[in-house]
Amino acid sequence: MAEAASAPSPSRAVTGDSEFDRDTAVVRREPGVYDIDLSAGWTILGAVNGGYLLAVLGRALGDALPHPDPFTVSAHYLTASRPGRAVIRTETVRTGRTLSTGQASLFQYDDEGNEVERIRVLASYGDLAGLPDDVRTTAKPPAIPPYEQCFGPADGPDPLKGVSAITDRLLLKLDPATVGWAIGQPSGKGEMRAWFGLADGRDADPLSLLLAVDALPPTAFEMGLKGWVPTVELTTHIRHRPAPGPLRVAITTRNLAGGFLEEDAEVWDSEERLVAQSRQLARVRLA
Repeated sequence: MAEAASAPSPSRAVTGDSEFDRDTAVVRREPGVYDIDLSAGWTILGAVNGGYLLAVLGRALGDALPHPDPFTVSAHYLTASRPGRAVIRTETVRTGRTLSTGQASLFQYDDEGNEVERIRVLASYGDLAGLPDDVRTTAKPPAIPPYEQCFGPADGPDPLKGVSAITDRLLLKLDPATVGWAIGQPSGKGEMRAWFGLADGRDADPLSLLLAVDALPPTAFEMGLKGWVPTVELTTHIRHRPAPGPLRVAITTRNLAGGFLEEDAEVWDSEERLVAQSRQLARVRLA
């Protein structure tokens, strides 16, 4: 079992008043229509991170639907999002006593001012606080060395040559067993593990779990591949509201074929609970 650790932070932001909250805030223009300026602070190689986009759309759906918490969110990434103005359109598909389902699309604008759809989401929302406490599982938390024995972006070379702005907004400490790629010695295994938190100390909540499943370096790096690994589809299940404290994230890939790979992620909280799971299909460059 990994030793619990508290990520250092000179001051702790609170939920509702942090950089993540400000940068995912949406403004309701009219029922079902929301405006946002996508922040450049959550980009990789100039493209907006898919987990950040999932949180943005998740916030809009949380306002549009009668239930408070995302249970499952499935997203198809159609075109790369860029920092700047965007509009989100939501639609309620069904409302029930336990779950409500909605869909949302995020649009940006081309040089002629025409809307271009960037991402489309179908999601079901419920109330995590109302779930029963019964847990029957064979899943086990990932074994990660203590926080101080793991490595962050400042501990080695930047594989993206300083153009990954999102790293400044995160507290990531990678398991030494999964950082061979950073020194040109990838293990060949499709594995990535890390302690995860937000740089301003804000504790995790269901929306930030949507970010956490897509915030680590791609498993493709440890398989000896480099460059951008764009997400094609990402489905996330939120299983429990996380306890305060750092999260542990483990991602594995078992199959890379035809230029595409899957990434299966698990997120565990400080109380040893599995709080989120995801699977995504991503594209890789083989040459």
